[in-house]
Amino acid sequence: MSDNDGKKTLGLRGGPRSGNVKQSFSHGRTKNVVVETKRKRVVVPKPGASQSASGGSASAAVAAAGNKRPAGISDAEMERRLKALQAAKAREGEEAAQREAEEKARAEERERMRAEKEAKEREQREAEERARQKAEEEERKAREAAEAAKQAEAAPAEPAVSRQSAAGPKPAQQPAPRKVEREREEQRGRRKGDDSERRSGKLTLNQALGGEGGRQKSMAAMKRKQERARQKAMGGNQPREKVVRDVQLPEAITVAELANRMAERVGDVVKALMQNGIMATQNQTIDADTAELIIEEFGHKVTRVSDADVEDVIKEVEDAPEDLKPRPPVITIMGHVDHGKTSLLDAIRETNVTSGEAGGITQHIGAYQVTTKDGAVLTFLDTPGHAAFTSMRSRGAQVTDIVVLVVAADDAVMPQTVEAINHAKAAKVPMIVAINKIDKPSANPTKVRTDLLQHEVVVEQMSGDVQDVEVSAHTGQGLSDLLEAIALQAEILELKANPDRSAQGAVIEAQLDVGRGPVATVLIQTGTLRQGDIFVVGEQYGKVRALINDKGERVKEAGPSVPVEVLGLNGTPEAGDVLNVTETEAQAREIAEYRANVAKEKRAALGAATTLEQLMKKAKDDENVSELPVLVKADVQGSAEAIVQALEKVGNDEVRVRVLHSGVGAITETDIGLAEASGCPVIGFNVRANASARNTANQKGVEIRYYSVIYDLVDDVKAAASGLLSAEIKETFIGYAEIKEVFKVSNVGKVAGCLVTEGVARRSAGVRLLRDNVVIHEGTLKTLKRFKDEVPEVQSGQECGMAFENYDDIREGDVIEIFERQEVERTLD
Repeated sequence: MSDNDGKKTLGLRGGPRSGNVKQSFSHGRTKNVVVETKRKRVVVPKPGASQSASGGSASAAVAAAGNKRPAGISDAEMERRLKALQAAKAREGEEAAQREAEEKARAEERERMRAEKEAKEREQREAEERARQKAEEEERKAREAAEAAKQAEAAPAEPAVSRQSAAGPKPAQQPAPRKVEREREEQRGRRKGDDSERRSGKLTLNQALGGEGGRQKSMAAMKRKQERARQKAMGGNQPREKVVRDVQLPEAITVAELANRMAERVGDVVKALMQNGIMATQNQTIDADTAELIIEEFGHKVTRVSDADVEDVIKEVEDAPEDLKPRPPVITIMGHVDHGKTSLLDAIRETNVTSGEAGGITQHIGAYQVTTKDGAVLTFLDTPGHAAFTSMRSRGAQVTDIVVLVVAADDAVMPQTVEAINHAKAAKVPMIVAINKIDKPSANPTKVRTDLLQHEVVVEQMSGDVQDVEVSAHTGQGLSDLLEAIALQAEILELKANPDRSAQGAVIEAQLDVGRGPVATVLIQTGTLRQGDIFVVGEQYGKVRALINDKGERVKEAGPSVPVEVLGLNGTPEAGDVLNVTETEAQAREIAEYRANVAKEKRAALGAATTLEQLMKKAKDDENVSELPVLVKADVQGSAEAIVQALEKVGNDEVRVRVLHSGVGAITETDIGLAEASGCPVIGFNVRANASARNTANQKGVEIRYYSVIYDLVDDVKAAASGLLSAEIKETFIGYAEIKEVFKVSNVGKVAGCLVTEGVARRSAGVRLLRDNVVIHEGTLKTLKRFKDEVPEVQSGQECGMAFENYDDIREGDVIEIFERQEVERTLD
């Protein structure tokens, strides 16, 4: 086919032997169909337009081809290819129609959305115009109302004018029909505006897809807008009334928190600070004085508060006299060690406590209740008499009502007796002197009374006011008289307390029990402590899980003057801490955390050098002082405190004992780890190490020492600290020698020919060279010869030759002083 004018080519997909079919059109005239196969090219005459329109068959077209069709293509194949050509043309037409329909639909959608957007904008403009007209109308009505009110006020002053205006016609007013028509138009506009506003609040699909329909104003915002419009119509914005607030001001506060408490904007507070010369952001902390100035500048009231205000919930409250009821007296037994305090209390209680004490001495403070034959209840506190337990005796004197001073009749007044007297005087409590061991042959009660006079204690037999009773804990002599004296003194004191209030007490002793946890022995002073109460004691808090009396029995509650063991603490408190019952656990926890922080800051302040001079002095002292570090674990808190105080007194300017850690309870692996890191021994007082701690100590080579008597503990630590002392160097002069002549010897140097004038000259001794009684040189001898032989020593009156080590400036007439140095071991006093 050479004619290509106006050709249109279609490609068909046939079977495996199919080719390309090309249909050609030229100027409206129908030409042949060219079928190209892989083998031959066949020209098939195309049916006429009328035949195609009437649905002529493909077989007729094949038959019309005649002999022009190449060989190898059947009629069925040719018919199939023509059908495929017609189907392809039909699909192309359908796709073109579908594309045209889609384009038309999209154009209609865009037109519709544009029309909706324009309609919505038009409605919004109309609504704004109606709102503006409405606001103008309200403003006009407000002005008319204000003018009418002014005219009404001026009416009494001009009654005639008012009557004339009332009687006359009203030409200035609008005719009634026009006014009614305008009101109807306004109502129709309002209804239409309400409908449009109500429709505008709904979210349609087109608005969601097209991004229209943003966030609508809330009802509160609309009300605020209407209120502003109303105030503006009434004559402008009225200034809001200032709300004055009581601002609680702590010791330090952030700028943002200060603004929040004043209900002011943070930016205004920052601006006020800048005006006062303080550049601070909202997250910075300012002091209370600066914050107070800012609060006063904003017109608010200041209420100063501090962190210590958390303890206001446990402040003491004075009890009404009608609420007070009699309570048992608290008697503290005090005196020197081994004067029979515990034996006397055993005799009163008819028990035997001393048999279970290590070394026969009391090393803990004990609390007991005794019921006498007369039915009176007495609470006794037994304090230790050893010098190390000063704090225990002080606590016993502070919580007591009566002090029984026990003095041995055969030993008279001793140092701890004097200390007990001073504690009783400091606590301002009455004293009863019990002269014990009166049954001994060497007893001399008169000497005891006489010695007490030196310390301003005048007993009744010496015409004083202090009761004294001669007793014997061994035979029971005088015990009834002692109880009678105590009852008399308690009756005079008229001891009362209010049991119907929150409990308050003092910790006598505290320990860490393996099975029960922290346990505190508490003496209730006022109120009643019940099981389940929430309390705070020192830096610890808890809930009463159980109460155990001095006989080991569980009780539900404990009233005033009753000693009990309290279980349920979260930690071991310090002996002497005050127990207070709180309403909630949150209050107790807050108070305990505050106290712990205060104690931590206090310890840090004590351990830190505040000035450069103090820092330099501390560094110099640390260089010159040797330390013996120890780790102490005891059975109870009071014993640990006493041991620490006793060990801190051991030492002098050259050596001291430093307690790295002290606590109560068994020795654990943590203690062994600390001891290993610090290179110190572990001291256990009435406690033992558990199995894992013992194994760890053996592996790491940590020494564990056990003690049950405080004497032995202090003596051993003192001996160990003495080993850190440098030995004392003691010089002993053993002789003098005078240089008669100086010789020069080759390979040796100068040799002094000497005469030993006094004592003896030894080769191993030290020497000093004296010239005109001034020390010129101090050193050792290089050689000591007698004639030609080297000798160890030369006696007085004999001649010898001496040469100094590394020194040759010797002259005739010089004197040599011979001495020996001796090291002497020192001990701590």
